[in-house]
Amino acid sequence: MSEAPDWTRLPDLACRAAGGSVVWANDELFAERENLIRKPEPEYRTYTFGHKGQVYDGWETRRRREQGEDRAVVRLGLPGVIRGVVVDTAFFKGNYPPFASVEATAAKGYPGPDELTDWETVVPRSPLGGDRKHYFEVSAERRYTHVRLTIYPDGGVARLRVFGRPVVDPDLIVADALDLAASENGAAVTGCSDMFYGSPANLIAPGQATVMGEGWETARRRDDGNDWVEVELAAPGVIRLAELDTSHFKGNAPGWASVRGRNASTGAEFDVLPRTRLQPDTRHRFRIDQDAEATHARLDIYPDGGMARLRLFGGLTPNGLRVITQRYQHFS
Repeated sequence: MSEAPDWTRLPDLACRAAGGSVVWANDELFAERENLIRKPEPEYRTYTFGHKGQVYDGWETRRRREQGEDRAVVRLGLPGVIRGVVVDTAFFKGNYPPFASVEATAAKGYPGPDELTDWETVVPRSPLGGDRKHYFEVSAERRYTHVRLTIYPDGGVARLRVFGRPVVDPDLIVADALDLAASENGAAVTGCSDMFYGSPANLIAPGQATVMGEGWETARRRDDGNDWVEVELAAPGVIRLAELDTSHFKGNAPGWASVRGRNASTGAEFDVLPRTRLQPDTRHRFRIDQDAEATHARLDIYPDGGMARLRLFGGLTPNGLRVITQRYQHFS
C-alpha cells in the first residue's frame, strides 16, 4: 500500500509516549524488544556494530535452528478499540520475518505477561516483505488492553503501531480530579528512606518521566526492611484515585506498594491503598473508596526499587480550599 490509510491518524495505543510497554518477548538477542514501540521513525546508521553484530533500531531475534516462532507482548498505554496495525520492517532486508500475526486480549487489573489468556486474532498470519510498512485493518469491535505480535519463524521488526480509539475504564473516572500530590499544586516531599539513585522529588514532578533517571530509585536492600517516601499534600483533601507509575523501571521496579494517609491535625492514620502487587514498566491506577481527610501520604515500596511518578487525585475539603486560598493570598 503506497498511501497510509485514514486509521493511521488515530492515536497509537501502544506507543511508549502514551504509556505502552513491551512486557515480554521470548527472545531479543540481536535488538531489544522495547524498540518496537518507540515513537520516532526507525533509523539506520551504517556500520554501527556492537558485540552482537549490527545494531538495529527494532526488535530482532536469533536465527532459529528448530521449529517454532518468536513472540512479543505489548501492554497498551491507551486501552481501546483497535482499528488498524502497522508492522514496520524498516531496514530489515535480509533478516525480516516472512510472516507475522497479531492477537489481542482484554485484561482487568495488572496481570503479569504469563497470566494473560483469551487471546483473539486481530491480524491473521500474513506475509511480510523487507524494509517496508505493512498495513492491516482490524474489524474487531471490542476494547483491548494487550496485543501479542508473533513472527514466523524469526527475524526483525522495527516498529509495531496499534492505531485505534481509546476507551477509558469508567471505574477510573472520578469527579474530584485535583492531583493532591503534585508539586505544581503545592505538595512537597517531607521524608524518605533512601534516594541513592534518584530524588524522591521526581515522584511528584510535572509530566511523565521519559527515562528511568527522571524517577525515584533506592539502593538494593540487603535486610528485611522496605523503602518509603512521605508527601505533604498540596492541601487537606480526600484521595479518590491513586496512580503508581513504574514506567521505565523494568528489572528494578518494586514488587509491591502501599499508600497510607495521615491527618496532621487529628493524628489519624488510615489505609489509602493496601499492599498491592505491582508490575514493571506499568502505569497503575487504583480507585480509592474512603472519605477520610488527609494532609500527608506515605508511599511504601517492598522491598526497594524505583518508581517514575506518584499521583493522588481527589478533592479538597473545605479546610483544604481555605488553605489553598490563604496561601495564594499570602504570596500575592
